Formats: sequence, structure tokens, C-alpha cells
Amino acid sequence: MIRLFVAITIADTVRQRLAGLSGGVPGARWMEPESLHLTLRFIGDVHEDQAIDIDEALTALRAPSFALTLEGVGVFGSARRARILWTGVERNEALSHLQAKVESALVRCGLPAEERKFTPHVTLARLRDPPPDRLGRFLTDNGLFRAGPMMVDRVTLYRSHLGNGGSAYEALSDYPLGSLTGSSP
Repeated sequence: MIRLFVAITIADTVRQRLAGLSGGVPGARWMEPESLHLTLRFIGDVHEDQAIDIDEALTALRAPSFALTLEGVGVFGSARRARILWTGVERNEALSHLQAKVESALVRCGLPAEERKFTPHVTLARLRDPPPDRLGRFLTDNGLFRAGPMMVDRVTLYRSHLGNGGSAYEALSDYPLGSLTGSSP
């Protein structure tokens, strides 16, 4: 079994800006800059033969490239039990369209439909009991954060290796995006 997800890799210039945010929140385990990504669809554990079907489905994916801007910061979980610190994404119809196409391709190759609503974000840190005042200060100080725009010209199939220090991500395949001139979406 291998653990997979489909994501957008964050451009180096934007990654550097995100790395500059790391710090100031006790109890935060910050993501390594090279691990920063925007998940389009978490797949989970699959057999090797199903991974081949997933690769074929993503190879057939057709969508235009587009620009994406990251903005703001927030948390998943309640203020008292925050568990993920993230940066959000400026509203972007092309991103929503791409995510829907990825979801549709994966369902067609036999995966169950994702039940959770797509909430585009880049995870900055995993949190363990951060002091609410320090977390609140970080959110206030960085609430107007913006990075980008960056061009999204491909999606990537990643393998996640779980370990004691968190997950390590391995890019397995890239799927280029581009012009749809002369083809139907």
C-alpha cells in the first residue's frame, strides 16, 4: 500500500515568503519549506495497481494554467484547540475548476468521492497546545499576509511517507496544465 495525494507545488519565491512566517508560536511544528503544497485531493492508502490507474486518470487531465495568490492566515480547530495553522488562497475560479476536474478523474478511476468541502490552503504548521495569546498575536500580525501571484502550470501526484518527525513527501509524477485551445474542458 502507498499513501497518495494530488497537490500544487508552491513556487520557490512564494515558499521563501511562507518560510518567513515560521516562528513565534510555541507548540508549532513548522513545515519544511520544500514540503509546502496546496492539496487538491487527499487519496490515502491504495494498492500499487490502483496507483497506476490514478496516474492514467491524471495523465488525461486537461485544464488551463492560471495564476494563484496566497492570502491571510488561519487555523483549523477551535481557538482553544487549534491543530493546523495555514495560509489561505485568494478566491480563484480556475483553482476550483481544476480541483473539480481532479476529483472527477479520481472518481472515474474507482475512488470514492471526497465528502469534505474543498478548502484551499497551505499548511504552515501543526499545532500542539499553543498558548492562545501567542497564537492570537500571530494571526493578528499576519492577517494581511499576501504572496504571489504564482503560476500554476502543473499538478503533482505525491507519495506520503509517515514517520516519527511527521510526513515526508515524494513527488511521483507531474501533470502539465496549459492552453485548452481547440479542446473542450
